[in-house]
Amino acid sequence: MLSTLYIENIAVIEKISIDFKKGLNVLTGETGAGKSIIIDSICAVLGRRTSKDLIRTGAEKAFVSALFEDVSENVLKACNELGYESEDGSLFIQREISKSGKNSCRINGRPSTVSILKEIGAELVNIHGQHESYELMSPDLHINYIDNMGGHQQLLSEYFDAYNQYKAYKKQLSQLSDDESKRMHEIDLLTYQINELNEADLAENELEQLNEERLVLLNSEKIARSLYSAKQALEGDDSYTGACDALENVAGSLNDASRFSPQLEQLASRVLDLSYELRDCCDEVDNQIELTQSNPQRLEEIEQRLDILYHLSKKYGSTTEEMIDFLNKATVRLQSLISFDENKTKLEQSCKQAYDKALSLAQKLSESRKRVSEIFSQSVQSEMAYLDMPKVKIFVSTQQCELYEKGIDKIELLISANPGEEPKPVSKIASGGELSRMMLAIKSVLTKYDTTGTLIFDEVDTGISGSASQKVGQKLKNASADCQVLCITHQAQIAAFADSHYLIQKQFEEDKTYTTVTPLDLSGRVAELARIISGDSKDETAVTFAKQLIKNS
Repeated sequence: MLSTLYIENIAVIEKISIDFKKGLNVLTGETGAGKSIIIDSICAVLGRRTSKDLIRTGAEKAFVSALFEDVSENVLKACNELGYESEDGSLFIQREISKSGKNSCRINGRPSTVSILKEIGAELVNIHGQHESYELMSPDLHINYIDNMGGHQQLLSEYFDAYNQYKAYKKQLSQLSDDESKRMHEIDLLTYQINELNEADLAENELEQLNEERLVLLNSEKIARSLYSAKQALEGDDSYTGACDALENVAGSLNDASRFSPQLEQLASRVLDLSYELRDCCDEVDNQIELTQSNPQRLEEIEQRLDILYHLSKKYGSTTEEMIDFLNKATVRLQSLISFDENKTKLEQSCKQAYDKALSLAQKLSESRKRVSEIFSQSVQSEMAYLDMPKVKIFVSTQQCELYEKGIDKIELLISANPGEEPKPVSKIASGGELSRMMLAIKSVLTKYDTTGTLIFDEVDTGISGSASQKVGQKLKNASADCQVLCITHQAQIAAFADSHYLIQKQFEEDKTYTTVTPLDLSGRVAELARIISGDSKDETAVTFAKQLIKNS
């Protein structure tokens, strides 16, 4: 449940902190006092879309935090999977909005994103605003009521995967059959490219190796001079002793000395090993001298080969590996284009299998929806009868259609407001008050299937008055037995059912506007209900009526 809400610099709210309780929490106050801003703030911290225009005039940024306690295991598990752990079963969510439009979000102190807040927030709080009554005016949304009641989430997910697979195959088929001339043109181009690369007879690392050999041939004279100089230094000549003989002499001298000083044996052995190694190096220099010879014919061959490779590299890749990779992929693509008919047949089979699977799941969904629709219509009808609309009949119209993202059903709620009247679409005959009561009836039915810990009703009493208001209050009270309920209302009959009552007020100081939130005790509740009833919190008749409402609630 939502335990503590802190708001800073949002609209007319400078700084407030509200501690909500279990049960039914009611917020009342005069129009414009800031009740809707509290809902906007909750929406913001839950990751819903917001605007920098919400930031209080004169402030650079706004901040909202919400502490949720006794969070369900499912939500905690989802948070753990996202990397947000909770040791005590609580979640502390923060969101900062700056004038630059940037958002800073945190969950239990760790950085987060708005999208993650939205994902987690949807499992924590369910907000039913007055605008949601207009869902009833949109037939495309009616199917969601049936699916929510039926618990179709898993089946819908399976169907959606199958439907997307079918669409993917269908798109591939369409692309295959789209333009035969394009296919033939691509076959011609690939054939030319493959032939050109095959004729080049590419070898791995060939370009790099040829460049290395070319560099050696271009500098063969310089290399030869250096090698002869190295050989002379190693072997020496008539005028001086080379390094090889010198090191052998050192080894011999140390060996002679070791006869009198045994500790020199190891040193003599090491120097002797070095002399052998140096003699091997001298032999290798000889070999390199023989190999390093000016070869104009080989250099010309390399230049011609490099010219071919550089020409190909401009079209197929900067290295021989990239060119060979291009050749392999082009060969596979050419084969698929040549095998068009075979591929098309296989694709058609895969497409049909995907369609059959999606259709089977859609039919399973449809059958379940039919069963749920009967229960749904009867349940909503019963709730509406309780809300002083006993003559209303609710029908769920279901029509079969082609596969789409929600299956094969088009569902619309129909209403017959009076006995003998033909059931008609809700959007054509329902008044504002009827819409509000019908939406509350639907939400009352669906509340049993709602797993969120907090339900928020924002002025759901719009268009309702009299005994119907009291019954709406009773419904909200009933709902609060299973979960925390927050309700903004202008009806005393509803506010009377509150377990916790908060008064939202607007104050003015030094040409600035401030909103305050005050938890009310019993006397405060009586005064506020009296104000709602008569406009005067001290009106004796209203006070008496307020006390009676609270007593009977």
